[in-house]
Amino acid sequence: MRKILVLGGTQYFGKKLVQKLIDHGDEVTIATRGTKSDPFGEKVNRMVIDRENKETMTAAFEGKKWDLVYDQSCFSPMEARDTAEALKGKADRYIFTSTQAVYEFGTLHAESNFNAYTYPIEYKSRKEYPGYEGYREAKRASEAVFHQIGYFEVVSVRFPIVVSEDDYTERLKFHVDKILSGQPLGIPKPDLRYSFIHADEAADFLLDIGRSSFEGPINPGSAGDISLKELVDKIALRANKEAIVEDSAENGTVSPYALPGSWSIDTSLASGFGFKFTELNQLLDQLIIFYIQQNELN
Repeated sequence: MRKILVLGGTQYFGKKLVQKLIDHGDEVTIATRGTKSDPFGEKVNRMVIDRENKETMTAAFEGKKWDLVYDQSCFSPMEARDTAEALKGKADRYIFTSTQAVYEFGTLHAESNFNAYTYPIEYKSRKEYPGYEGYREAKRASEAVFHQIGYFEVVSVRFPIVVSEDDYTERLKFHVDKILSGQPLGIPKPDLRYSFIHADEAADFLLDIGRSSFEGPINPGSAGDISLKELVDKIALRANKEAIVEDSAENGTVSPYALPGSWSIDTSLASGFGFKFTELNQLLDQLIIFYIQQNELN
């Protein structure tokens, strides 16, 4: 039985990951701020930590050791450094949930397009990283800490946009609901392109990469990308409705996918290792149909 520590693990695909680890017979400890309930009952051990307070982690991890750590909740290089130091000698392998946002805006980025092993690190707290640019920099610097500090075998999993039937952000559902209700969608740049992954497949990938010997950055997800215009056209076709698209960034109408630029990834490294993901159009079609059916029931 492996001993697994999950930093976070009480929200979205982190919660799905914890359940999969339990189902595979691992002994799981989740370490969180203790502010959210979880459905795992006596199936997990629990620790209360504050990622922005190193002393809480040092105290919680004292005398413990794990085979593997999953980090779902790091949002600054300061947190990365403090966590790594608190876990030094207490774990061998570290899986960091990162993001395609580490890349510059653009399409179909390969892992080599951002080098965490040489990226200069400036230690800041999460409060010092506002907006999209701040989020990008925070994740870049956090990756850099884990890969450069040398305490663990590290994997940085650079996820694209995560979607599912139970997506708490409801970003894809937002588009479906607007089109079904005949309300306008604000999309200033309809040609921007994005990559996606289903939340269940994100959890499956984390489970499997943790059981592998792979080290380094890796891009999981459905192959290819799709533009906002193509996505809206797909929803309109499935809904049999005309989409009203405006060049607007007003609150209440603007697409939550209306980012400053495209973000998509090349997933060929992951697929080359045998990891399987749903084909992109199939993934989006099944979710669009689900949201349309849910709307009709309501």
